Amino acid sequence: MPTVVLMDVSLSMTRPVAQDGSEEFQRKNLAVHGLNMLFEHMASNYRMEFTTLMAFSSLWELLVPFTRDYNALQEALSNLEDYDKTCVESALQGVSNVVQQEWGSACPCQMVMVTDGSLGIGKGSLRHSLQTLKQRGDDKKFPLPFPFPTKLFIMCVANAEELQMTDAMDNLEELLRLSGGDGQIFTMEGALCMKSVQAMFGRLIDHAYSPFHAVLHCGNLSSDVQVFPRPEPVVMDEEVEPMPRAVSTDLEIVGFIEIGDISSPPVISRHLVLPIAVNKEVDEVGAGATDELEEEPSASQMAGKSPNFCVLLHGSLKVEGMVALVQLGPEWYGMLYSQADSKKKSNLMMSLFDPGPEPLPWLGKISHLGPISEAAENPYGEDDSKSPFPVQPSVKRSYAQNVTVWIKASGLQTDVQKILRNARKLPDKTQTFYKELNRLRKAALAFGFWELLKGVADLLERECTLLPDSAHPDAAFQLSHAAQQLKLASTGDSQYAAFDHNIVPMHTDFSS
Repeated sequence: MPTVVLMDVSLSMTRPVAQDGSEEFQRKNLAVHGLNMLFEHMASNYRMEFTTLMAFSSLWELLVPFTRDYNALQEALSNLEDYDKTCVESALQGVSNVVQQEWGSACPCQMVMVTDGSLGIGKGSLRHSLQTLKQRGDDKKFPLPFPFPTKLFIMCVANAEELQMTDAMDNLEELLRLSGGDGQIFTMEGALCMKSVQAMFGRLIDHAYSPFHAVLHCGNLSSDVQVFPRPEPVVMDEEVEPMPRAVSTDLEIVGFIEIGDISSPPVISRHLVLPIAVNKEVDEVGAGATDELEEEPSASQMAGKSPNFCVLLHGSLKVEGMVALVQLGPEWYGMLYSQADSKKKSNLMMSLFDPGPEPLPWLGKISHLGPISEAAENPYGEDDSKSPFPVQPSVKRSYAQNVTVWIKASGLQTDVQKILRNARKLPDKTQTFYKELNRLRKAALAFGFWELLKGVADLLERECTLLPDSAHPDAAFQLSHAAQQLKLASTGDSQYAAFDHNIVPMHTDFSS
């Protein structure tokens, strides 16, 4: 999950901060100190993530494009210049442009906006932007919400009391709500000093940038790994009492399956999996991170000269063209696989399925899968000419049966016209007439479309009055009988509206 750091470099950030010592600091100095702390943490724990640095006042500027080189980000922080007034709206538009140009609109992103809480003055201020939200045309819409999923974290180099003296806090909360509400506003506690800004950025790190360490198990083999980005808890809406489900720190590989059998399954998130470094060589690589880190770290880099199961697993999956099914928690599964960025670069990835015992219907229940050696015969055949998947359901699915579906009005009109055509050819088409009539009746009852039954009954009565003198007498009896049965069904009375009931032809003296 890439991170955008948006730094306020307006004149209000140059306001001095009272310090006990002789050295005088500006709010900008406190902000730079906090961001350096964040970058140092990410260089050690999130070195595979991309981060960009932008500055804004009345205009915005891209200081460092998306990179893994945290030295470059820290160097750009040390060379910040001071500009004019604050204009948050133009900065947000700049963020939208930069992220979409690099990642498109599907990649989720985290945004850290560092400011002193000053909203700006007059036109272009945050206060003016929010007051004119409903007075804008489509060509001048407010940038929030972004076209891509976003978590917005607002770091205020000010304490809550200072922000609440004006409407600054209310406007920042509204900004957070417009972004989707998935974020947080952080303020400094107590006096404005280095210690309090460290505490504020420490809370941000604990909330959004704490590393996710886990142990990957496969039989007697195991490996300490780190997952990027941190998996978010999942809440299932269909549960009676929805509870967030978190990924376990013990990831258990339950089996392996060919890529062709699992195909491209629906997933809720994708994550990069790396073995945790245990030697200084890796730390040095991480500290001087460049785009070369996209390449799969070698076994010697990631685990020194010690054998590492994670590296073995990655190489095996890549060579064999298979994926590993991994259990994330009770009745929750995912898969591990090798994903290539280019011919020479690949990463071990983990995708999370929807929680449940049967996340992929064509595989059946994951707990029912077993090794080929336990099967009576090879399910793939002696020459791999067949496949045991998809698993055939024990009950025939409704969509595999001959059911009536009306997606467009033209489909319904065609079915009604078919009934009327057969009605005009009674009694020769008696069986076909009642077959089509019962098909429409069942569909209407299934959809609760009572008005359709009443409408078709009226049409049949009209057809009865329009019969020519030369028509067979049985035609009038059958049409009246069918119309009466449809009207009774349209009342919803269980005696006449039973789904399994069929309207049968009326027995008359003219019937054979």
